[in-house]
Amino acid sequence: MARVSTNALPEPVSEEVRRLREALLGAGFTADGLLELLGAPAYAALARGETVPALRATRGHSPLETLVRLFLLQQPVPAEQARAALPVEEALAGRWLEPADGSDGAVRATVDVRPYSGPEGQDWWIVSDLGRAVGGAQGVGGPLDTGRDGAEETESAARQDVVLGVGGASTTLAGIMITTPVGRALDLGTGSGVQALHASRFATHVTATDLNPRALRFAALTLALSGAAPADLRRGSLFEPVADEEPYDLIVSNPPFVISPGARLTYRDGGMAGDDLCRTLVQQAARHLAPGGYCQLLANWEHREGEDWRERVGAWVPPGCDAWIVQREEQDVTQYAELWLRDAGDHRGDPAAYAERYDAWLEEFAARGTRAVGFGWITLRRSDADQPSVLAEEWPHPVEQPLGEVIRAHFERQDFLRRTHDEALLEHRFVLADEVVQEQVGAPGAEDPEYVVLRQNRGMRRAVTVDTVGAGFAGVCDGTLSASRILEAIGQLLGEDIAELRRRTPESIRLLVEQGFLVPVTD
Repeated sequence: MARVSTNALPEPVSEEVRRLREALLGAGFTADGLLELLGAPAYAALARGETVPALRATRGHSPLETLVRLFLLQQPVPAEQARAALPVEEALAGRWLEPADGSDGAVRATVDVRPYSGPEGQDWWIVSDLGRAVGGAQGVGGPLDTGRDGAEETESAARQDVVLGVGGASTTLAGIMITTPVGRALDLGTGSGVQALHASRFATHVTATDLNPRALRFAALTLALSGAAPADLRRGSLFEPVADEEPYDLIVSNPPFVISPGARLTYRDGGMAGDDLCRTLVQQAARHLAPGGYCQLLANWEHREGEDWRERVGAWVPPGCDAWIVQREEQDVTQYAELWLRDAGDHRGDPAAYAERYDAWLEEFAARGTRAVGFGWITLRRSDADQPSVLAEEWPHPVEQPLGEVIRAHFERQDFLRRTHDEALLEHRFVLADEVVQEQVGAPGAEDPEYVVLRQNRGMRRAVTVDTVGAGFAGVCDGTLSASRILEAIGQLLGEDIAELRRRTPESIRLLVEQGFLVPVTD
């Protein structure tokens, strides 16, 4: 059973952490080493919180197997065996390890240390509470954990302040992060420090905040063990810890966005009614962004009876900010409540208590007229434009991560479209984006297709239906001819009225540019 150690957490002491990192590297305790040792099925099972395949794969006594058993599988290991993998006495003194109860001479880990590969193949490690690197089928709560004295801990002590490691939400946010070099970056609600670690690659100064003091300690351990520069750690809620600071070039946040009755678990429950926490983050972001700066966050939002969620969430965007809001998933209120009740482990407890909590979720949703909940990401950019661009769309289809450059390019194209009127658009040159293919759809043997589809094989992997003119126009765009010259050639070839083509085509060009099929040429 997963447990939260009752001992004090390790300290990010530089020399001690450096020697521990060298031991982990020497044993091959990396993402690649873990995959090679366990094999793909056991590796994937471990990511789902299932440990049996990994236990079977680590029955030997190699240093790598020992480290997997200690830090990932929560198994006590004989001290002599552990000494072959890492400096045990130093790890005990530094509180990375502790004596195992009821097992003479054995040691066990106090924290979860999980290998994690950076975007350029860096060997990193994420430090979190034991067994809480990912959610898994068992839920983060479950039956009350047992302390070292054998007594049951309270829910507050054992669960409320638990700190998770890397999960699907963490990797999603890291994948959409815009990685253009910046001076100042803010990781709001840092948790175990995953986003601060990513931001440390390209930001001169990183600030990380969290309401949970344990999270700040774990973030410091993650950064130190991964060899990253320390972050400026601040405790507090939302933007309070940085209220008087200079604005940031990049703000990222994987906030406690779960819409729940109450705030039982600090890492997920924001404590505000409905989706007010996400709304507040979006509305307050502009005042903390430097001109041209980005704010990127994951969010949940309510779908309420009689309201279009796009209009509702789009109204959160503050003046002077462009926004791209992407809904990746939608769940009805029963699915949503069940998901997060399982996350808390309530399904494994008292059935009456489970039913009572389930009813409380549905009661709150009913009171606000909420029929479903959307999940996705929101990117803001402070443009200070008189007519900001706010795009809210549903996109549940597969995408290709990372998307940071795709998102940055989206806002650049919005700038281009905003400043370019139709006549100027026709005098511009364009190139077809990389890996766009054409599909013709029609009856077999037909002379002409019923319609033509342009499809992206990278990034958002969009598809758009175009007519013959649109397909021909896109296919000729190689940056050498202006749109106007291309339309003249198409008009002559097809016998179309060129003036009419010039009148109706700018709208189609704008759509193809907005969605990334065409890229404006910049001289």
